[in-house]
Amino acid sequence: MEFSLLGPISVTSGSGELSLGPAKRRSVLALLLLQPNTTVPLEQLIDSLWEDEPPEHARTVVQGHVSRLRATLAAGGAEAYGIELATHGSAYLLRLPEELIDAHRFGELVALARPEAAPGDAVPLLREALGLWRGPALTGTVTSPPFAAAAHALEERRLSAVEALARAYGALGEQEQAAALLYSAAVNHPLREGLIAALMRALFRTGRQSDALEWYHRTRRLLSEELGVDPGERLRAAYEEILRAEATDRGRKAAEPARGKGAPADEPAFHVKHRDDASSTDGTQPGTAVEPVRGKAGTAPRLLPRPPARFLGRQGQLSALTEALADRTTGESPLAVVAGPAGVGKTACAVQWAHLHAGAFPDGQLFADLRGFGEGDEAAPAEVLRDFLQALGTPPERVPNSAQAASALFRSLVADRRLLVVLDNARSSAQVRPLLPGGPHCATVVTSRSRLDGLVATDCARPVGLQALGHEEGAALLGAMLGSERVAEDPAAARELVDLCDGLPLALRAAAAQLTARPRWRLARLASALRDERRRLTLLSAEDTGIAAALRMSVARLSADDARLLRALANSPDGHLNASAAAALAGYDQERTQDALERLADMHLVDEEATDVYTISTLTQLFARDEGGDGTRRGESGDGAEPGDRDGHPGGAG
Repeated sequence: MEFSLLGPISVTSGSGELSLGPAKRRSVLALLLLQPNTTVPLEQLIDSLWEDEPPEHARTVVQGHVSRLRATLAAGGAEAYGIELATHGSAYLLRLPEELIDAHRFGELVALARPEAAPGDAVPLLREALGLWRGPALTGTVTSPPFAAAAHALEERRLSAVEALARAYGALGEQEQAAALLYSAAVNHPLREGLIAALMRALFRTGRQSDALEWYHRTRRLLSEELGVDPGERLRAAYEEILRAEATDRGRKAAEPARGKGAPADEPAFHVKHRDDASSTDGTQPGTAVEPVRGKAGTAPRLLPRPPARFLGRQGQLSALTEALADRTTGESPLAVVAGPAGVGKTACAVQWAHLHAGAFPDGQLFADLRGFGEGDEAAPAEVLRDFLQALGTPPERVPNSAQAASALFRSLVADRRLLVVLDNARSSAQVRPLLPGGPHCATVVTSRSRLDGLVATDCARPVGLQALGHEEGAALLGAMLGSERVAEDPAAARELVDLCDGLPLALRAAAAQLTARPRWRLARLASALRDERRRLTLLSAEDTGIAAALRMSVARLSADDARLLRALANSPDGHLNASAAAALAGYDQERTQDALERLADMHLVDEEATDVYTISTLTQLFARDEGGDGTRRGESGDGAEPGDRDGHPGGAG
């Protein structure tokens, strides 16, 4: 059993990750793990869980969370690992071997590393230590001052380890590795002067003198604007060292003709391109020219798929994307998440926006299908980063093997570029984070069937939700596919088709494909066929795409318990129910059902249209009713299972 504090709070046993429940319960566990084998008073837990005045029943709430945690740990086999959550009067004690906590293992590995004395041994130790981090520490806990302070302390320890690893790389002469590592940390901590000073020296030693000086000026401005102070001694010292080296280099070059052709050079040469103008129109530091990122053929990469065919509507969502990706108030690369149910057209919407705004990103547009909801394994970050780095002109032999190093190199390459990154079909926030560019001039669009709340919480992502089409938009899509005259012949049938397809662009396009193949059919004839619920999902498939295949990929990502609940919900007469009704249908207790409903809502398999009012769409109901235990619909062999549809691209009015 393993306990994770260095990222989202989680517990993993031999059977997989345990379900920990809501944020306050995770926070109770986190506080006990931060003080393992130590009694933690109930009052301390209450003070940490509620930033304001705690409610009268706070003691009962905490006791309930501890009771649920005890049961969860016991179900995960805690006793076999020597783990016990004990009560001592009005305090609690989590007794366990401390090496089961990732933060403890991190500290031990860092303590063993000696970056200056034994850099060769320190590098693997520190890399292993930093590899334990899966995101910001204590993600998923409440936002009270005690947890913020604890997360800050853990982050300080991580940054110290990053700086130690950079020193070890530097001692081994691997300056590029040191610079890439420090760059990633500096982007997220732009006021940490010691970190910036180390990055400047590493950049200088790799020959990137102009980048090193730019980091100084950028940090100096930030310190002045945000804190009203001048750079400290460490930052000034690094700046002065680089300026002295530049002066020495200019003197050497001026003396070179007098020395003669064969005279030796005393210092390495660094070249800086200077601008004559005093201001910059592209947001870069005045005085330093920045060349666009170019691919192997000398042009910026253009990896977007072709624009979606007959894209209609979605003006509100396109405008929301424009607003989200134009937001530069954080000083970081803006990020938007386009989320919605399978087949609603998320990919089409993202790709359409990307083509409309490609001119705003002259240094290139990158695209990757992360295969989060497709057959087979999801795309590994290292795989995607390799493709991105090579598209940006990095020779294959220079692409780092590890995802962490490749991610840092990617952010370093695009830091001052105007680049658009589209990450399609993501399964989780953790899959996305290594692929995010650094620098304020880049922008990223992510599509997913999950809401990816983690990106919203930790990376300031702006959510853009996609819903099913209304009657007018759905009929317009049918008209674009079939011809407006054919739809105008029977507008009532067109409206019925939109309803039978749940307003999903993917389903409507499949219906249009059926009618295109049968030019003599009127819309009413297909509507009549689709009324037969036994045939509807089959008819709403077109060769290698269809709503059944899309839903199958979503359901395949569910746990067995959540899939069972979904099948139970399919038996709701009208598709509307609350947690109590859902619990009765599934045979679960209320709390377990509530947690499962939240997960299904996150995957857009159900919608919470009001407080404790959940709806399930007709097509999802039909699929869940027909879903067999082996993952195939009853009546199908499963041999021809269709791949994930990438949410309607090409296809979908959005």
